[in-house]
Amino acid sequence: MLRRAAAAAAGSGLGRPLWVVAGRGQSGEAGSPEGGPPSARSPRIYTRTGDEGFSSTFTGERRPKGDRIFEALGTTDELSSAIGLASELSSEKGHAFVEQLHKVQCMLQDVGSNIATPLSSAREAHLKRTSFSEEPILELEKWIDRYSEQLPPLRAFILPSGGKSSAALHFSRAVCRRAERCVVPLVQAGEADPNVAKYLNRLSDYLFVLARYAAMKEGKEEKIYTKPKP
Repeated sequence: MLRRAAAAAAGSGLGRPLWVVAGRGQSGEAGSPEGGPPSARSPRIYTRTGDEGFSSTFTGERRPKGDRIFEALGTTDELSSAIGLASELSSEKGHAFVEQLHKVQCMLQDVGSNIATPLSSAREAHLKRTSFSEEPILELEKWIDRYSEQLPPLRAFILPSGGKSSAALHFSRAVCRRAERCVVPLVQAGEADPNVAKYLNRLSDYLFVLARYAAMKEGKEEKIYTKPKP
């Protein structure tokens, strides 16, 4: 999966460290950090291929970096980073759901692979490598139901709060909503799999429920919206 995600994100900046894991660079050339001879163990992280404001999709298209595909890729990368922070904070509190968050981050790499493969230029080989099934969506729904059953009824609008873990999860939820808004136009244009948008939609619900669950487990108070007095 690491190789696939790295290849799909070529030129986008999404998951660029995975090129290091895969042992290759976008330029096909590696160099040592000290400027010495090329080494297979230290691929060059910069490629100069995007200096003119263009980047490549997995299908080989060169598009402006302002293209909505790269906007969606960048926002997905931001989402994974936000979840990574939430995961670290939650790990410090000993929350068992950290493993789920790690799995979500891996799934977001697959989300990026699909986004980076516009259907208008994808060949059959591309589609086989970057397809996105319904199974991860159903898994999120199971997790949502499991945590929801343990929470008190929601009777008021909750502000992002409830301790550091909860607040970080709320922030991740907000970024997830933005990622969904970036992906929906791609789906409507027939450029991305509808399951990708569905996954992000369920993921935002999961992060909301998880934020409440984290606050409850830590004994932290969730701040409730109250209308300011005039």
